[in-house]
Amino acid sequence: MSRRGRGDERALAGADGGAEPDYRFTLANERTFLAWVRTGVSLLAAAVAVRQLVPPFSVPYAREVLAAVCALLAFVIAVRAYPHWRRAQSAIRRGGPLPASRLLPLLAAVLAAVAAFTTVLVWVGGTA
Repeated sequence: MSRRGRGDERALAGADGGAEPDYRFTLANERTFLAWVRTGVSLLAAAVAVRQLVPPFSVPYAREVLAAVCALLAFVIAVRAYPHWRRAQSAIRRGGPLPASRLLPLLAAVLAAVAAFTTVLVWVGGTA
């Protein structure tokens, strides 16, 4: 772990007054954080691929809208992943319940909307 990571751990321990948790819980929390980061990177790659590799649809700016939504969702995930990790780590240290994530329903709703929009574009739109 980097120096900054240890500093975060010390800051969490001091701020929450909690006990050092079983390392398996800490590692599971870090894996969840890394999964969020991977999801964000994947969405960013999808945005670039849609914008640069997909031929234009017959609907004006459809490709750009899809790319922008993917990039925006990647940004939101990148911004929200670390605070969620901190809140979860703090709850683990205190032995309290894990905080609910508002990111999950947002991600599911936006991905469902993107999938529906893409399906409509492929079904009726074709390429320009």
